[in-house]
Order: sequence, then structure tokens, then C-alpha cells
Amino acid sequence: METIDIARDIRSFLVDEFFFGRAEELQDDASLLGTVIDSSGVLVLITHLEDHFGITVADEEVVPDNLESVIRLVALVTRKLESKR
Repeated sequence: METIDIARDIRSFLVDEFFFGRAEELQDDASLLGTVIDSSGVLVLITHLEDHFGITVADEEVVPDNLESVIRLVALVTRKLESKR
């Protein structure tokens, strides 16, 4: 899967789940944690990433460095998919 496709899929999920369809409010480098996504939202997000992309996100990977923004989420998924090859 190409990085652009991963980004599109993540953005689409975030817009539907957390931005109620308001795509214009989602910036790729903006902080999501605490402002948009709370602790229960993190669980929803991780579950979606695992189910949609067929990856496993370890507990120690559930940190702001991996989840803070669309850019960081895309990097996490890309790394996980590449490690499966």
C-alpha cells in the first residue's frame, strides 16, 4: 500500500469518527491528542488501524510520538506494514 493511500484512509477515518465530516478542520501536522482524541478515542483509533491495515500496535507503541498527528500515524502504519514484508 502506498503512503498516499495510507494517509487518505487515516484522514477519512479521522474525519468520519472525530471531525463529524468536517475535513477542512483536519490538518496533517496538527495535534490530535487531548484536543480531538481522548483516551477512549485512542482505543478506537488503534482498533481501526489494526483492523483496517492488518497490523498490531504494541502497548509500548501507543505513545504521542506515534499518534500525535496524521503525519505520525501514517509513519507508524507505514513502518508496521514494511516490517510485515
